[in-house]
Amino acid sequence: MKTSPLTPAAVAALSVLILAGCSTPAPQAHSPSVALAVSFSNEQPSASVRSYLDEGWWDGFGDATLTQLVNEALSANHDVAIALQRVGQARAGADAQASRLWPTLSLQAAASRSQSGVPEPVKQGMPDTRALRAGLDLAWEIDLAGGVRAARDAARADAAAAAAGVHGARLLVASEVGRQYFILRSAEERLRTVQTLAATQRQTSALVESRVREGLSSAFDLDRARAEADALDAQIPALRMLVGTTQTQLAVLLGRNPSAPVVTTDKAFVWPVPRAIAAGQPSDLLRRRPDLAAAEARVGAEALRSAEARAQWWPKLFLSALVGRQDLRLNALDLAPVHFSNVALALAAPIFNAGRIEAGIQVQSARAEEALLAWQKAVLVAVQEVENSLLVRTQEAERGAALALTAEHRRRSLQRAESLQREGQIDLLVLLDVQRSVLASELALSDSRLQQALADVQLYKALGGGYAPAPTSEPGRVLSRDQNRISQTPLASRTLP
Repeated sequence: MKTSPLTPAAVAALSVLILAGCSTPAPQAHSPSVALAVSFSNEQPSASVRSYLDEGWWDGFGDATLTQLVNEALSANHDVAIALQRVGQARAGADAQASRLWPTLSLQAAASRSQSGVPEPVKQGMPDTRALRAGLDLAWEIDLAGGVRAARDAARADAAAAAAGVHGARLLVASEVGRQYFILRSAEERLRTVQTLAATQRQTSALVESRVREGLSSAFDLDRARAEADALDAQIPALRMLVGTTQTQLAVLLGRNPSAPVVTTDKAFVWPVPRAIAAGQPSDLLRRRPDLAAAEARVGAEALRSAEARAQWWPKLFLSALVGRQDLRLNALDLAPVHFSNVALALAAPIFNAGRIEAGIQVQSARAEEALLAWQKAVLVAVQEVENSLLVRTQEAERGAALALTAEHRRRSLQRAESLQREGQIDLLVLLDVQRSVLASELALSDSRLQQALADVQLYKALGGGYAPAPTSEPGRVLSRDQNRISQTPLASRTLP
């Protein structure tokens, strides 16, 4: 049996397969680590009884207005929309890097015609030509050192970081809406308190004025009463300004026109009762917080790019092939269409580049170290935020209980002081001092309730707000397109699974 010799294309293809089988394995990014304590020092033992940490944590405040505002912000906020666009960019970049592992195939076609106009005898040496040429051009860089695969995985890690960034943007938006909402309600409450006491103070001033006319009080008492009323009136513009600015900030968070109010005044607003929130272990933050997941993905991306930079020292193998058909006509002679082919296998290895490759390795190594340090710092800051939030919640609860008792006692003392002053048993100055103390207690109690609500919001934010990343199966904890899908729906209805 007679065998036919191998064609150049078959030899090139066989060589490529052999060299590809001898190529280095794809570099893998390893997860960084940092030393953390077993538990949070400021967490109360009873806090682990039940946890309210879930993705819709804002529903737990029991405020329908807050829930509606947060849901609207998550679907219409521009920061969330921008983060979604960044995911699209990162995934497109990952697809572009992955395409480098495959050969490129292009179609070439050409038509040419040449007429000299010289006499026929001369045309024997300078013929008129017409050529029709078409073919397929193949080009392929064989990834011997794994540099292209490292670049592909680094781009996928960038896409994972961008996907976590969407969850981070949602968490920031939800927590900021909650923060501004409670600030608004607190400002409205304090405004009502000051306005009520200011009206009472004006009544006291009118009473003192009538007593002055009757000779029962002095001009000093009248000036003092009016001064107290004026001082209360002076606090009202600042509180109205706070109400207005929080309204505009909420409008921006919701993607609305800041010129239109977002929330109507709710005189029946009741502060939410603090709930138990299990903080878990500090190591849980690495899984819970989207900003830490994004920072960890960036560490892996930069480590993979370091491997890509080191791969520049390895030889590079290039395969090119051009096959097609050509129809040629010389003068009046038509030549039959012919096939043509051109196959080449090239090897390029660096010998001298004046330190350029080594400098690139050093630059990328520094970037990888910077990403690692940034991740470590982010972890420590995350633990700090949780510890601070737990401490604020505990201390503000004690402060609020004490202020509630203080306010109750001072309200009773005010009732007695008003009765005694009407009977002439105490001086007006004593009544004014009691009124001022009641105002201070009411404002301090309102501020404490605000701080407790803000501490709850901050704790939810510090713990990650119920963020749960999808499991990964690829090296370097790189998310694939299907493992962390983000819908490309219109801005008004964009949500994450």
